[in-house]
Amino acid sequence: MSLVDIEVGLRQQRGTLDLQDIVESAARFLEDASALEIIRWAAATFGDRLCLTSSMSDALLIDLVSRVKPGIDVLFIDTGYHFAETIGTRDAVRQVYDVNVIDVKPSRTVAEQERDLGPRLFGRNPDLCCYLRKVEPLNRALEPYLAWISGIRRDEASTRAGVKVVEWDAKRQMVKINPIARWTQEDVDNYMADNGVLINPLHYDNYPSIGCAPCTRQVAPGEDPRSGRWAGMGKTECGLHL
Repeated sequence: MSLVDIEVGLRQQRGTLDLQDIVESAARFLEDASALEIIRWAAATFGDRLCLTSSMSDALLIDLVSRVKPGIDVLFIDTGYHFAETIGTRDAVRQVYDVNVIDVKPSRTVAEQERDLGPRLFGRNPDLCCYLRKVEPLNRALEPYLAWISGIRRDEASTRAGVKVVEWDAKRQMVKINPIARWTQEDVDNYMADNGVLINPLHYDNYPSIGCAPCTRQVAPGEDPRSGRWAGMGKTECGLHL
């Protein structure tokens, strides 16, 4: 069955099936599809109710999606704790790619959070800090959409090994599309080199995984690429994806 057949079939079913039914069908049929084919399906199925998120670690996903759906909304969570290089990458994306970058901000500024909850919440209670500055703002920003595109991959961490290319985001009651879920780091490196994709310059300074500045450190050669995130805090995910 072709991707066109899948799309037509799903469009016909939408009157009687809910989004979860669409997810189950799409996950099966698109498992072996290319990233661009998955994105084409998502764009055809959800139209303007589709967005993507980016941490501005690089513009790989933005490059892919903008080829299929120019002008798509890109949600960037501006936590107030980002490296200057990350903000610079966001600004460069706005200039280079045909996308609509939307800054998603927490309900409190950093100063207001410190006033209300004390200084350095990220060190005392990183789960709460991530929730207030990442998870809750993204939840609000995603409300107008039916589906969102994420750049997570199975090889990034054991917690992500089971992600599907299309899945049901039960927490937000919407569809989540992971078009590069099957990609390896080699696939990522090759695509970025071949297509001149923008990359956060921190990658060249031993930051293979980039989050908020207070909770991200450089990674030594041979270390797990995500070991620089929340080092020593017993934490591996911010809560956006799990």
